[in-house]
Amino acid sequence: MTRRTFAGVLGSAAALAGRGLDAQPAVSPQVHDLYERSIAIDCLASPQSFNIPWPPQDQGLLDDQRANIRNSGITAINLTVNGATFEETTAHIAFWMGEVERDPSLLTIVRNAADIQAAKQSKRLGLMFGFQGTDVLGADLTRLTHFRRLGVRIMQLTYNTRSLAGDGCLEPGNAGLSSFGRQMVARMNELGIAVDLGHCGMQTCSDAIAHSRTPVLISHSGCRAVYNHPRNKTDAVLKECADRGGVVGIYLMPFVGGKGAPTAEIVMQHVDHAVKVCGIDHVGIGSDQSITPIRETPEYLREAEKFAHLRQAAGSAAPDEDRPLYTPEFNSPRRLELIAAELAKRGYDDAGIQKIIGANFQRALTEIWAA
Repeated sequence: MTRRTFAGVLGSAAALAGRGLDAQPAVSPQVHDLYERSIAIDCLASPQSFNIPWPPQDQGLLDDQRANIRNSGITAINLTVNGATFEETTAHIAFWMGEVERDPSLLTIVRNAADIQAAKQSKRLGLMFGFQGTDVLGADLTRLTHFRRLGVRIMQLTYNTRSLAGDGCLEPGNAGLSSFGRQMVARMNELGIAVDLGHCGMQTCSDAIAHSRTPVLISHSGCRAVYNHPRNKTDAVLKECADRGGVVGIYLMPFVGGKGAPTAEIVMQHVDHAVKVCGIDHVGIGSDQSITPIRETPEYLREAEKFAHLRQAAGSAAPDEDRPLYTPEFNSPRRLELIAAELAKRGYDDAGIQKIIGANFQRALTEIWAA
């Protein structure tokens, strides 16, 4: 480890000092060096606040958020840019384009596989624009072309409830992919937009996997066999995804199980199970977190309470959303490095660690975007 990289580790640890946070645990020089030379992809994350909108998001990246991006070592993230309306979505995309223009040494937009490599080489964070749900398309599939031209490369077919494309994971009917949804998947394949099934219901997942010509992503989920939760996928769906070349990302959310805040051990149980079912080439991480660690300040807790009430009123809240929405042991900009260290402790070799922290998603996206 060079003096410069060691200083970076110290800087990351210092960034975590504060209320409710401990300094990042030390990782071995071997794990650190492996992480530094690896492609690290978080298949659902944000440079800003995420899930709980605190600090406010409308003022651009804050100084600590920018510092955490630089310290994170993350190569690329799937960044949610869709809003409730067409106009709101285009405004979100314009916002992030503006942030890239503001500091092109910090951020870059990923539109193809070469851009991931370029982000790694230049030590910038690659932003892969993604949707969580396709309601903003309405019944107009020509909007797929429009948003692809604006840089969107990943689209989740549904959120938790029913959409025109199919049923989400909280929809009791579990009706699967609609005829319109099949047309959507076909057009996404043609355009090289990744089909994401993170929040989709089980039948929608199976149908989309069967109808997609390219691998699909389950960007952020867990294993239902480890914890029976509607946001988690059955072994059957996990295997179907892997058999067609797809990748499942394990999240750091309370939906992994346990009591109180999620623990690293429970998260890793999901990783281990996914590897057992899918194979080492088909598992990754989709943290569903901000790169900047959560600090449970009074302001944050007030916003968390408001956020929970709004989601419950809208009928979009999943079970367990009343628990902390992060894993304290991975509450770090360098969470993928910490996960790499946990994998090493569990006996994964260097190649397997690299696949889980990014190479598997890189491989799948390269194939999807080239279609």
